[in-house]
Formats: sequence, structure tokens, C-alpha cells
Amino acid sequence: MLTIDRITSDPNVMNGKACIRGMRITVSIVLNLTANGMSKAEILEHYPALEKEDIDQCLQYASLITNS
Repeated sequence: MLTIDRITSDPNVMNGKACIRGMRITVSIVLNLTANGMSKAEILEHYPALEKEDIDQCLQYASLITNS
């Protein structure tokens, strides 16, 4: 079973959108970058606060919410 422990939602951060570890980086930003062809390495370069595991969980989270 997948564990989604890096994705948070707080009404006081980004209006409650799904974010990564409480930061102001939303899951949708990471998904859009990935969908537009940016590699994980490029995303990490542009967003140094992120970790590879954050990107992996964004993709897992997207899979879970689209299949529910």
C-alpha cells in the first residue's frame, strides 16, 4: 500500500490546495512541470527545497485521486 505522507492540505496555505510538506509548492505545479516534459532533475534544480521523494509522491497522489 502506498503511503502519502509528504502531501499536505492546510486551509491557511495556498487556500487548502494539496502542497508538498506544508510549503507553498503545490502538487499541481509539480504535475504541470512533469506533464510539460521537465525531468525530475530539472524540477529539483528549479525548486531546491524539494526532494526526489516529493516528486514521486506527487505522481502517486495524482494516480490515487484520478482512480478514486
